[in-house]
Amino acid sequence: MKVDVFDMQGQAKEKIDLPRIFSGPVREDLIVRAVLATQSRQRQPYGTDPLAGQRSSAHYHSYRRHRWTMMNREMARLPRIHGKTSPHLSWAVRLVPQAVGGRRAHPPKAEKIWSQKINKKERQLAIISAIAATAVKEIVLKRGHRVQSLSQLPIVAEDRLQEIKKTKDIIEFLKKIGLKSELERIQVKKIRAGRGKNRGRKYRKRIGPLFVITEDRGVGKAVSGLSGCNVCKVENLSAAYLAPGASAGRLTIFTTSAIKKLESVGRKS
Repeated sequence: MKVDVFDMQGQAKEKIDLPRIFSGPVREDLIVRAVLATQSRQRQPYGTDPLAGQRSSAHYHSYRRHRWTMMNREMARLPRIHGKTSPHLSWAVRLVPQAVGGRRAHPPKAEKIWSQKINKKERQLAIISAIAATAVKEIVLKRGHRVQSLSQLPIVAEDRLQEIKKTKDIIEFLKKIGLKSELERIQVKKIRAGRGKNRGRKYRKRIGPLFVITEDRGVGKAVSGLSGCNVCKVENLSAAYLAPGASAGRLTIFTTSAIKKLESVGRKS
């Protein structure tokens, strides 16, 4: 399968063969597993104080026929505050989950392990599947990218792309290769529904193109000015980059050197 290589003016200057890694099957089940495993390692453990709700002098006397017994007093057999205390706390129930101010029945525990495991070969196959999905136009369109005007995927650019240092030059390049609608899409942001608005994530932003390179000569800083776009070296590719949210088919722009480096990966797989 041959694809065009675009220069910085958006013109096709040559054709190259895609590695066989782009013609492999798309295993969406493995992609979901790999992305969830990556996200689980980023989750911070949380939990309550182990003594929360248990710092109380409340107790229960469970013996019969005694001066200080709490049995046969026409009240539930629960740990209660008693003795010389304020009237509104006299005989108040504490400690148990159903009591006001008591402990929780099943609180979250800080020692819980959130990270999920995935086999090495499964993770590698998930990355290969995610790379193959970038070459299938139907999957890319299904993900929401506006690539109707493109005749081929993935997009391959010459290595001079890595030397761009300004965001406006990246925008001009994307417009010249037919991604003006995609630029308009990623500029839209909506206010998040729910409590997340108060927790530092007020807006929901769109995911844009991914730039796969071999050497960052300034393009990383240039792409950082575009909302939802990322730059990744070919050796650092992961399912989370290629399929954000476990949804395969992210619009990806490769450089020619990155394509050549993927050929060795395709021979090993």
